[in-house]
Amino acid sequence: MIIGLTGRNAAGKGTVAQWLQNRGFGYISLSDAIRKWLASQGRDASRDNLIQGGRQLRAEGGPGVLADHTLAVLQPGLDFAVDSVRNPAEVLVLRGRPDFLLLDVRAAEAVRFARLTARARQGDAQSFAEFQRQERAELDSTDPVAQQLISTAKMADAVIDNDGDQADLDRALTVALAQWQATLSAGPWPRRETP
Repeated sequence: MIIGLTGRNAAGKGTVAQWLQNRGFGYISLSDAIRKWLASQGRDASRDNLIQGGRQLRAEGGPGVLADHTLAVLQPGLDFAVDSVRNPAEVLVLRGRPDFLLLDVRAAEAVRFARLTARARQGDAQSFAEFQRQERAELDSTDPVAQQLISTAKMADAVIDNDGDQADLDRALTVALAQWQATLSAGPWPRRETP
């Protein structure tokens, strides 16, 4: 099973990915290719550089290029969490695998900003205004190589609300994973159409 993770900044995608890893899933991020490219350019992996770098790589290789690179390295027959799915073309590429499920991780804006402030990751916004500015740049665009979080979220096969604490998330994911595994064993995922 391949579980793709999408969602807004600090919604808890990394926490969900870690939860899956603790249950035997491998982990890969579509942003890994961007980070590697930025390093080769001598640039740091700030959020703005990741966004710009992703646009450039998509412009050069097509909107689904990050997903193409990821599918090429996934080991067949193993379960994986695939983080940082941010463009509908990436979803379409990943759906080339019949065992792919797109999960939209959601949390309220105030909750997400509090988490972002607490984690103090390099490249994260230093103010609420900057946090909102960065998010607006990721939400939707008519540019096919840009991040399109709203359109990508509309393609999700499942949603996890992550406004609570770790125990709430653990309970929700335990139930959801059992349902997803049962659905997969019964046949292909029922898919949402491209927005």
